[in-house]
Amino acid sequence: MLSGLDHLVVTVTDMARAVDFYSRVLGLDVRYRDAQRVDLMLGDTALRLHQTDTDIAPVSATPTPGSLDLCLRCQLPLTEFKQHLDALGIEIELGPVARQGANGPIESVYLRDPDGNLLEVSRPAR
Repeated sequence: MLSGLDHLVVTVTDMARAVDFYSRVLGLDVRYRDAQRVDLMLGDTALRLHQTDTDIAPVSATPTPGSLDLCLRCQLPLTEFKQHLDALGIEIELGPVARQGANGPIESVYLRDPDGNLLEVSRPAR
């Protein structure tokens, strides 16, 4: 019945700060939909940013910044991704560590966005 994910809403407290982080730190392409919605593109899937005080309806029952735990696939080797984070002064919370992904073993690095959302950046284990 279902075939994939179109977009996932990330609730943020400061739109400009979130756009800067996801574009500069994670390299996501930014598409401004309107004053209250910004899409950060992951291939053909979007992380859609909504600010906490949005007038958009409907929204989830309890849109809470910092409650997301998201695993993203990285095209770079994790050593290169870690060097990128180090150059930007972004703290790595954990990793690289072995984990289990949707399609098998992965190696992951964990960090947090400005609202405290947990971001796992992974590569297939070799």
